[in-house]
Amino acid sequence: MGGGSFGTALAIMLAKKGHNVVIWDRNKEILEDINTLRTNTRYLPNNIIPCCVKAVDDIEKAAKESKYIVLAVPSFAIREVCRKIKGFLREDQIIISIAKGMEEETKKRLSEVVKEELYKNPVVVLSGPSHAEEVANDIPTTVVVTSTDMKYAEEVQDVFMTNSFRVYTNSDIVGVEIGGAVKNIIALASGIGDGIGYGDNTKAALMTRGMSEIMRIGVKLGGKPETFFGLTGMGDLIVTCTSMHSRNRKAGILIGRGMSCREACDKIGMVVEGVKACHTFYELKESLGVSMPITTSLYKVLFENGDPKKEVYELMARDKKNEYYF
Repeated sequence: MGGGSFGTALAIMLAKKGHNVVIWDRNKEILEDINTLRTNTRYLPNNIIPCCVKAVDDIEKAAKESKYIVLAVPSFAIREVCRKIKGFLREDQIIISIAKGMEEETKKRLSEVVKEELYKNPVVVLSGPSHAEEVANDIPTTVVVTSTDMKYAEEVQDVFMTNSFRVYTNSDIVGVEIGGAVKNIIALASGIGDGIGYGDNTKAALMTRGMSEIMRIGVKLGGKPETFFGLTGMGDLIVTCTSMHSRNRKAGILIGRGMSCREACDKIGMVVEGVKACHTFYELKESLGVSMPITTSLYKVLFENGDPKKEVYELMARDKKNEYYF
């Protein structure tokens, strides 16, 4: 469900493994490109899509005929798509959520949103450091799957695992989802530092102290500390803060060079999940009393017209602390 970059990349990978894959999307141009040109010109123009991948605009047909349904849409569209397909599903169909974020209005994790709408179906979350451009080209990648019932996570592990796409399991669904959501905030901040012209020292500081913020809010919400040192915490943080494939980092660079948040997102042309995540987790940390100074500073830049350089100064000039304050 969703013909964006990562949905298309997973379709290519699964097709190479021998699966028949259907992509549903509402964009007719994407469907036409996939079915006739065997590529996704908008999102993955340099990759050939195997013939066993079909693109359709009939969401009922796509949902009914599939054993596994991958929700490859942005976080804000998860509930809407679940409502579109709920009347067509059998109870044995497994729902796989790959979006990284929270529902802004309810502050719920995406697996909770899916379960609310599709309560009869098992839900599995797939997350970790995995840029679509690399997955589509069989570049070695490792991810993690999780669920409230791990037998379904293990089934999805078998379906997705290849010699270039290694899938681990982790039973901490809260930690996996929170790590994948908050790292986008830190990646945006890291990109702003790059855009201003700061160096490696600054990036290392943002990533390391950003990990502290991920752990503080993640543990407060019920995640396990060790999860955040794994693929969906540290791994995802590293790849999103350092890669030019990262739309969050690229948007941050543009903001650091003087663009507004809206201008930067328009320039990227795809959903920048870190923007909504920053708004959501700023409100969450306020209500829960969790210290997240990088998130607070980024919030001021994105939503209160704050000056990035001034916010960096404010971060550096805070009262002294112990590194391991938790």
